[in-house]
Amino acid sequence: MTTTTQSVRERVNDMIAYIQSGRILDAMTEFYHADAAMQENGKEPTVGLETNIEREKAFLAQVKDFHAFDVIAIGIDGDGSTATALIESRMEFTNQEDTKVVLEQVSVQKWVDGKISHERFYYDSGA
Repeated sequence: MTTTTQSVRERVNDMIAYIQSGRILDAMTEFYHADAAMQENGKEPTVGLETNIEREKAFLAQVKDFHAFDVIAIGIDGDGSTATALIESRMEFTNQEDTKVVLEQVSVQKWVDGKISHERFYYDSGA
């Protein structure tokens, strides 16, 4: 199916499968608009897919061993050309300093024509 014929729920499920299989950068290329904005909590958004891929590469360079990406809940409002998806997830990894990190977060994604145009992550930045 193409992005125009798949439902947003199917696209979200496919994106989660990419992430769970370690294909995070592939997921960004497949599921984000070229001018997508990604935002961490209340910080200014990072705009542009290439810029966000570089930001993600910097994050992944801090990861020594990825253990899990579990989805706790998914909520989707709308379908067709525009929708909003909320994903509650829990990620576990060991960083380069051999510290185990557990990150629980909610991401709010704005989907337009089968791709994410804006995503904001909410998490405890002190954790």
